Amino acid sequence: MCSDLMDHFVCYEWCKVFQAAFWYGLIVHFRIYPIIYSLPLVIVLGKIGIASSQKPNLRQWNSKQDILYDKSRASTESSWCWNSLWLFLRSIVTWNTVLFGLFSATIFFLFTTIFFYIYGWEFLNEALLYHLTRTDPRHNFSIYFYHVYLHHQLGFSVFEKLASFLPQLMVQLALIYSFAGDLPFCLFVQTVAFVAFNKVMTAQYFVWFFCLLPLILPWSSMKVKWKGFACMCVWMVSQIHWLMWAYLLEFKGRNVFIQLWLASLLFLAANTFVLLMIIRYHKYSPIFMPSAIPNDAKSRKLE
Repeated sequence: MCSDLMDHFVCYEWCKVFQAAFWYGLIVHFRIYPIIYSLPLVIVLGKIGIASSQKPNLRQWNSKQDILYDKSRASTESSWCWNSLWLFLRSIVTWNTVLFGLFSATIFFLFTTIFFYIYGWEFLNEALLYHLTRTDPRHNFSIYFYHVYLHHQLGFSVFEKLASFLPQLMVQLALIYSFAGDLPFCLFVQTVAFVAFNKVMTAQYFVWFFCLLPLILPWSSMKVKWKGFACMCVWMVSQIHWLMWAYLLEFKGRNVFIQLWLASLLFLAANTFVLLMIIRYHKYSPIFMPSAIPNDAKSRKLE
């Protein structure tokens, strides 16, 4: 009887993993940038600190409840799991994570193959390959726009491509390391950092993290008055400042490239400041509560 119940639970759990993998693969097919969410999703699916024979204790998602699993304890346990690459890989390489990765990749490549068969190379270039070579020398908030503008006709070396990619990668890994347990918040800060440090940044990219704001605002202790209002003003004023120089360049034909590049640096600083303020006043709330280890189990472990 117990074995039948366990088999039923395992099948139910795998069905949920397949369902999540299907939608994730489909979403990445339609819009490639959610690929940055793959690592925190795998970490959550890996159920770090949860025994494989137990069902994870899903926390009631309520911002008004007392947070028993405070951030200091979370950071301590995370540092213990991450101090060794081998321990980290063992903690996330589970049947759930492997199935999720394989099935979501299968869905992505399946739909890509179908549409490639229908529309040919035009679809592949517009949907995927274009992102590898996209430069956008104009209408670009990024700090890299001036360098791209000057070298647009000459092309870019491997070193130049790595120089623009490595800061973004380092920031992403740092955010995932710190907040993967609090998945909605992790996705939000990842998106903000991805947009801010990207080689191409246009106004439409801001929608990517605006849509995630309702998921993290209830867990923020920052009040709209003063600190919240100051963050909004810093972000909006720095953007308006950039748009002023862009207007002089595009519509008035003035040579203000240096001023526009400095405005891009200021806008990056504003994004970084707002992101740090949001992180500082966020109430860390992991999705899963740590599984309690019985006293006899602890004693056996000590022995």
